[in-house]
Amino acid sequence: MRPIAIASAAVVVLLASGPSFAQEWSEYIDRTDLFTVNFPTEPDVRDITWPTEYGVTLPGRVHSVEDGPYRYSVTVVQYANIQAIHAERLRGCTAYPNLCNNPWIGELRGALDYAAWGILQRDARVTHYAYYYNDRVEGRRIQLTNADRSRTFAAIHMHQDRLYVLEETAPPGGPPPGLFQQSLGFVDEEGIRVRYEAIYSNAYPPPPRLQYGQQGGSPDR
Repeated sequence: MRPIAIASAAVVVLLASGPSFAQEWSEYIDRTDLFTVNFPTEPDVRDITWPTEYGVTLPGRVHSVEDGPYRYSVTVVQYANIQAIHAERLRGCTAYPNLCNNPWIGELRGALDYAAWGILQRDARVTHYAYYYNDRVEGRRIQLTNADRSRTFAAIHMHQDRLYVLEETAPPGGPPPGLFQQSLGFVDEEGIRVRYEAIYSNAYPPPPRLQYGQQGGSPDR
């Protein structure tokens, strides 16, 4: 992974006091949404609907923890059926031909940036926005300072036609989410963590997988 602005604070996070660090964090693996992350406690999971850029409503789930003044969440949205959903919407379309084209490619390939755009539109000051990757799955990283001086740290990825939006909100003066954000990973149906030989982009065929922990390809994470 490319260097993260908050990475140097990881030791501070581990040593900090307060409700978020009073107990041992543990690895959470979800084999339905195919990801892993460290949470301070077992998260609540709830179903949601997610409005897309092209007016489709998709199913999703939010895995979240509120721990004192800290809030942690991973939102996962399923885009796998987006082509068929748009085709069904256009069935019997009699409008001008350009309006009857299926926009599923733009919907799928633009999902990551559309999610980032939604975060950037919040009533907050953007302090960081960048491309990055985690376990060689490309994504975006955003940091915000909110009106109440709390800070939100977000990471967004697309993997196997799933959108992942990871967020932590820390109170004013609280340490950043080194332990939470850097622990995010992707797993297969057997719960085995996925790592690639080269950068994974959801728009292209996946590169060869490596056994997790095996070195190869780019030296970055």
